[in-house]
Amino acid sequence: MILAVHQPQYLPWLGYFDKFDRADVFCFLDNVQYKKNEWQNRNRIKSTDGWQWLTVPVSYRFPQKINEVSINNTVNWRRKHLQALKTNYGKAPHFNRIMEKLGAVYEMEWHSVGELNISVIECLMNPLGLSHKKTIRASAYDLSDEPNDRLVDLCELVGAGTYLAGAGGAAYMDLERFEKRGIEVIFQDFIHPIYPQQFGEFLPQLSAVDLLFNCGPDSRRILRGQPS
Repeated sequence: MILAVHQPQYLPWLGYFDKFDRADVFCFLDNVQYKKNEWQNRNRIKSTDGWQWLTVPVSYRFPQKINEVSINNTVNWRRKHLQALKTNYGKAPHFNRIMEKLGAVYEMEWHSVGELNISVIECLMNPLGLSHKKTIRASAYDLSDEPNDRLVDLCELVGAGTYLAGAGGAAYMDLERFEKRGIEVIFQDFIHPIYPQQFGEFLPQLSAVDLLFNCGPDSRRILRGQPS
């Protein structure tokens, strides 16, 4: 069994869902320190002028964890994001089908950025053909505070003999800790696919909604780099 672990991000890119696809179990690492101005409250979509940020406003106090960070709902960010998606993707071939479910997420009032992110991710898992994947949350368990031992604990918790790390994981992981506990570590090797996209030259590393709106049912095949 293969375990992958990652912080819950907002409207994640394709590499995030590649981890889902390669793992048997995915853990939302929601009880680690929130990182300001990274991917936990924002991501990019494509517009006529290039990429555009969609940012969820948050009320953050160092050193809050992701599941402790609240959303600043004095700003009507939900309407702004919905309008941006409609403006930039309204004419995309599969916009209406994907927004049928995703739009319902934006109709809800959210107070926790962690809860929002997980709900958005779970919503996108279905059209990517990943809804069968098992997910857990790190915050539900008593785990080591040491980063490597925390991952080992999670592997043992779900019975995973293999841990799927990010491509840059070797730079900061203590692989001996995994080896001593009988856990194999493999590294993600994601090659970003090129697919039909609106507004001219192809832009990589956008939110996965860009692929879904443009390619619909072919999205999982494209995510996997498989020929048509």
